[in-house]
Amino acid sequence: MKVNITRTKYQHRQTLGELVVLNDKGQKVFNCKTLELPDLNNKRKVSCIPKGTYTVVKRKSPKYGSHFHITNVPNRDMILIHLGNYFTDILGCVLVGKALTDLNKDGYHDVTSSKDTMKSLLGLLPDEFELKVE
Repeated sequence: MKVNITRTKYQHRQTLGELVVLNDKGQKVFNCKTLELPDLNNKRKVSCIPKGTYTVVKRKSPKYGSHFHITNVPNRDMILIHLGNYFTDILGCVLVGKALTDLNKDGYHDVTSSKDTMKSLLGLLPDEFELKVE
């Protein structure tokens, strides 16, 4: 399987995108929306990660439950794909959801149905895979 995040909109406080999962034949089998922090040159805890290709592994923790860990991010650690709705829920990680809408009426898009989206991804993706961020 191939997994890609394509960033579609860069804003002052956040970055919006789409995550697509392709099967071995190159056919789309899943897609969802992503929410990251703005691009601030890979600064720790305030920026999205740089464009590139990363190895991702499934992981469990008391705080986030089952989620994904994006490894080998230059000068960063513990970059996760996890549950959440708002850019204030992340310190450099990636949130996933079904759609983008302004849930809390602060003028910024949030991701919806994050729990269900994460459950789908956890059931679909292998324990380790490659992620391309564009």
